[in-house]
Amino acid sequence: MINPKQIKQKAEENYRQYLTSLITKETIFPLEFSVGKIPQDYLILRDELAELIKQSKESIGYGYTLELQSRNTRKNGLQSLPKRIAIETEIDYLKLCKKEKEVAQFKLDLKLIQASFPELTAWLIRYPRKVIDYNNHWKDLIKVCQYFKNNPQPNLYMRELPIEVHTKFIEQNKNIISTLLEAILPDELLVSVEGEKEKKFEKRFSLKYQEFQIQMKLLDQELKVKYAFPFTNLSIPLSEFQQLNLEYHNCFITENKVNFSTLPNLKNSFAIWGQGYAIQSLKSVTWLLPCPIFYLGDLDVDGFKILSQLRSYFPQMVSVMMDMETFETFQEFAVADIKTSTFKLSHLTDEEQVVYSYLALNQKRLEQEHITNDYASNILAKINPVSINP
Repeated sequence: MINPKQIKQKAEENYRQYLTSLITKETIFPLEFSVGKIPQDYLILRDELAELIKQSKESIGYGYTLELQSRNTRKNGLQSLPKRIAIETEIDYLKLCKKEKEVAQFKLDLKLIQASFPELTAWLIRYPRKVIDYNNHWKDLIKVCQYFKNNPQPNLYMRELPIEVHTKFIEQNKNIISTLLEAILPDELLVSVEGEKEKKFEKRFSLKYQEFQIQMKLLDQELKVKYAFPFTNLSIPLSEFQQLNLEYHNCFITENKVNFSTLPNLKNSFAIWGQGYAIQSLKSVTWLLPCPIFYLGDLDVDGFKILSQLRSYFPQMVSVMMDMETFETFQEFAVADIKTSTFKLSHLTDEEQVVYSYLALNQKRLEQEHITNDYASNILAKINPVSINP
């Protein structure tokens, strides 16, 4: 037989349906519950029934209504047993679930949202709990939505938007704002890429944003003159880097900043600091596709994962000093690495796969910073520079 705890639990399971009913102007009451199987043991029946009566509306003034009827039982004779259990009213429901204060605020927020944006009704039905999750923010959320409705493609930085909210409000509430704007704005005003919606918030809603900066270094002074670069070390926004064209020169990509800074002068060459996994941004740089590319990564699980990822974009990529000979030469500097991997990486050569597997199995890690400059210079000097296209 159902007990008071189970009744409350089942009532709470209907909370989303109840919130939705406030939006659709329907009702879920009376909310009825199955009595369940009546215990055959008299003592158990007596105790469970007493608890059911004790916690009912008739006893405590709110909650579920318990209707009893007299029935003859084969084992215990005439007994007063539950016939119907139901929560009859909204007040009883809210008191039982202890949701009075929360729902009062929900109704206020709901009224504000519907008055400001009637077109959000479908969104409210889909996400009623979000009204509660953001119950302290709706006035500001409405301000943001109103601005974008009137200025759907602002082309400003987030903190430049003339909206009277605190400076980090939009940044801190991107997820909820994104779903609201997608419900309010026409699809043609939202940025998509190849039929799929743009995932980055700033791009999706036509805002300016701080681009990923490519750290670049010219390893040949002649390149500085040829392309009129102001400096040999440059930090370039990704969109501007995409517009360069150095495809006829060697490109050296280093995982770590120290290696990037200490690379020697190399004919017809330039370098990029990969910044670990952030280097995946380079996949959008199409002029690198025919470019000779050399990767200098750590001899560890992550180093080879990055190498494999990069080679999936640029199949011509060659690894440098990521072999067993280099590891054995400097293995005194190797440290324990808690990262392991049993996956075969799709874009490694057979030799690289052997080193990768060895490092993963033995949990070893050798950072490129521990490879001496003399050793690195000798290796790099053996790489034949490409000729500049005439």
